[in-house]
Amino acid sequence: QPEQVEVDASGVVPYLNFQQETGFEKNMYVRASEAKPGNMAVVHHMIVTWVLPEGRNPDWKGPRLGAVAGQAPGDLPFEARPGTARIIPAGAILNWQMHYTPTGKKEVDQSSIGIWFTDEAPEYVVHTGRAWNLDFKIPAQAERYHVEAKDTLEHDRYILSYMPHMHLRGVAFKYTAIYPDGKKEVLLDVPNYDFSWQSNYVEREPKFLPKGTTLHCEAYFNNSDSNPYNPDPNKPVTWGDQTWEEMMIGWYDYYSPGRQANYGAKETD
Repeated sequence: QPEQVEVDASGVVPYLNFQQETGFEKNMYVRASEAKPGNMAVVHHMIVTWVLPEGRNPDWKGPRLGAVAGQAPGDLPFEARPGTARIIPAGAILNWQMHYTPTGKKEVDQSSIGIWFTDEAPEYVVHTGRAWNLDFKIPAQAERYHVEAKDTLEHDRYILSYMPHMHLRGVAFKYTAIYPDGKKEVLLDVPNYDFSWQSNYVEREPKFLPKGTTLHCEAYFNNSDSNPYNPDPNKPVTWGDQTWEEMMIGWYDYYSPGRQANYGAKETD
């Protein structure tokens, strides 16, 4: 992390973003990466992405933003399968998104990431997708409130892993593939979601989803007295950045076959 952060004992801390030059003069291929909070007590999550500012690397024809490393409680490091890798293009900068939650006393944090590079250009570049819903309102005292999100694939994709994300009222999460012919297949079912132990669920083998498949995500929330972690069961809850608010995101990592790009890998999504 470019600089040390002092977090006040109380109050609301908005997301903090720090930019850092990489100095990379060529495209770099990420074989594995891990984000490590400096102070676990105060770090809610951290997401490190690369951003390619306009005017840099003029020959680049791919996306101008991508994932490097991230952390939430219980999350696993990223490790690419053989033949795949994440990519950080020449001229990119790193953006550190840090979310802190006060603990009742002043805290200090300086988090870090570890990146393992490979010199070999991958056959496919790994990207991160999501199905999310920002427009929901969980009623007060609702014990099992259902929220849905969908992502319809514009190209064939191989799904590598899944990471459901909710906050303290989240209790269950499910990913279902709805194929173009109408057939449905449950890809991941997490019946006992735990905000304090979120995880990345990795497929044994990449899961092929053809173009036109809808990735259907379903989340369930307990906003009642029966949830011991509920900050306030007497108030409705909507989307928000802070822990006492809620989120509904079905993250997933993937690559797409047969899509030629000019930056050393077969993927342009």
